[in-house]
Amino acid sequence: MSRVPVPLRSPDISTFARSVARQMKSRGDAPSHVELMNMLAKAAGFQNFQHLRASHSAGRRLDTEPVVETVDHRLVERGLNQFDKAGRLVSWPSRRQVQVLCLWQLWSLIPAGASLREKEINTVLNDAHCFADPALLRRELFSLGLLHRNRDGSDYRRQEQQPPLEARDLIKRLKGRRLESESGSSALSFIVRPSI
Repeated sequence: MSRVPVPLRSPDISTFARSVARQMKSRGDAPSHVELMNMLAKAAGFQNFQHLRASHSAGRRLDTEPVVETVDHRLVERGLNQFDKAGRLVSWPSRRQVQVLCLWQLWSLIPAGASLREKEINTVLNDAHCFADPALLRRELFSLGLLHRNRDGSDYRRQEQQPPLEARDLIKRLKGRRLESESGSSALSFIVRPSI
């Protein structure tokens, strides 16, 4: 018959050790309280009682609630106001903070791991904005470190990195907007399409 492990849990090893020591003392040869705590800690896989206590303290510190990041919803709202219902950037924002947020959205539309020529990156950017200035957007993406390119201006690649919290929120909201727009336009094209 195989052995079934039975866990033993005590809220305080010191109280547990005292009780065991008293019981052992009544039977004869018994270790001291500290010796017994060290024996119990070793039996549990620790070097000694100090090691057990340090491990328990570290566990409590690690189990504390993580720092909750908060989204600057006002900034996300300002970013959303720069995009139309189809999720395209309408105009270049005047505030740098909003510009950077909008650039993250454009970054998210560039295929990950793809190597694009200038014409291809321009196509992606032109589909994502309404003011016909892909060169400005390419330069800004490159200067922000979101886009990599060769010196000769060929081989554009998206730089993979974790977007800031506000950028992730904006990207998620605009993705929903684009999906709604695409489903609405396909339904419209079905209705408007003439029958043959």
